[in-house]
Amino acid sequence: MENIKVTKEVSLQRIDKYLSEVLVHSRSTIQAMIDEGAILVNGELVKTKYKIKEDDEITIDEIEEKEFMLEAEDLPINIIYQDEYLLVVDKDYDTVVHPGAGNKSGTLVNALLHHVKDFKAIKGEVRPGIVHRIDKETSGLLVVAKTPLVFENLADQLRAKTVTRKYIALVEGVIPHNLGKVNAPVGRDPKNRQKMTVVDGGKPAVTNFKVIGRYEKNTLVECVLETGRTHQIRVHLNYIGFPLVGDPKYGQRRTDTTHGQFLHAETLGFVHPVTEEYMEFHSELPEYFSAFLTTLEKG
Repeated sequence: MENIKVTKEVSLQRIDKYLSEVLVHSRSTIQAMIDEGAILVNGELVKTKYKIKEDDEITIDEIEEKEFMLEAEDLPINIIYQDEYLLVVDKDYDTVVHPGAGNKSGTLVNALLHHVKDFKAIKGEVRPGIVHRIDKETSGLLVVAKTPLVFENLADQLRAKTVTRKYIALVEGVIPHNLGKVNAPVGRDPKNRQKMTVVDGGKPAVTNFKVIGRYEKNTLVECVLETGRTHQIRVHLNYIGFPLVGDPKYGQRRTDTTHGQFLHAETLGFVHPVTEEYMEFHSELPEYFSAFLTTLEKG
């Protein structure tokens, strides 16, 4: 473990740039470490573009050097929309979005680099064009930017909470009420840094949900995100006592872990950064998800 206190002379630099200069790690490795939660600022997670401030306390785990040489791989990928500025992907449940510890290849990014030839300015980036991430065992839609300007525009829309994001989730237990809103801050679990939890001092997080189906021991809900914290839906539903079915990290009963958590990014809508047209995309539930619901219906 290494600790660095930021001085006035180096303040306002991007954290990934600063640390790549003062440590022996490359910038891409620093970015990956930040994404994995191995680098914290004042005990909190930050993004790679975070600008350090005087007296910030940076904590760095001792981990081995990870160089992510982004290689194009001919992997299957379901691109449901594409133009010269962006694309929308319907991700399988078992696909990791970008390279990280233990998965330097076989990711969505590796596939994108093979299938998409007109990315702009992606050198040195671990996550070229990835505006928002969904977990490995979450299926469904995400948007990928092809240029830096489009990336920033979409990121601004996410921050302004104008992007439509609806998820379908199957939970343990029967939720008695039809509508709900979880407004609880999410942060790194102090007892287990690999997990997130509801914690004082965490980042604001709001998840709205409505019940769309009830079974003997389960509930099917539609979740609408107001914020996009790491593992937000999984943490929030577990927090109110209804963890996702099959969630290997936050589940309690672990009814089915074959496909991980039963969570699907069904709807994605945003204003196109160039045409200024509102676009909305929908994804059908994966076959395994639908089949499991049929089993529950037969009861």
